[in-house]
Amino acid sequence: MTSNKLIAIAALAALGLAACDNTGRGAGAASGICKPFTTAAQTTTTAPSAIPGASPGVLPAAGDPSANLDDCLHRWGYTLAASSDAANFVADATLAACSTALSAWNQQSLSVDNGGGALQAPSLMTGQPTNPLAEHHAFAEQRALFYVVQARAGHCGPPPAATSTTNR
Repeated sequence: MTSNKLIAIAALAALGLAACDNTGRGAGAASGICKPFTTAAQTTTTAPSAIPGASPGVLPAAGDPSANLDDCLHRWGYTLAASSDAANFVADATLAACSTALSAWNQQSLSVDNGGGALQAPSLMTGQPTNPLAEHHAFAEQRALFYVVQARAGHCGPPPAATSTTNR
């Protein structure tokens, strides 16, 4: 009878320890925190990837530079999140990698019928005087930091690697 109790206790302990195993969670993706990457079915424009070894970058609709910037920040933020540097430094690197997308968004806002200049107006967030270019930069900084922290917290992986049939 004592051996049956020991076997039952050992079996319950084994089940309890097995429940603590996190390896079946898909590296954190099951937690729902990771944002999925856009696919060709969800977008209209494709472009070569800026990330070496990554799949060709699938960009949002060509007429929306803010979405292009967000996609770039998402891809680079998740890719660089594995760095051991502080999140704010990784976010700065993410923003640097996406400077072309930020410039395109800024260029579009300058071409809007406002005489080619950046209008001053109070910020909706702080009430301080600001302009579209400053707000775009602040958005990009905040979003880059968010994606880095999100990728680290959710153990989110970088964009899928390219499956190229040509030799480079």
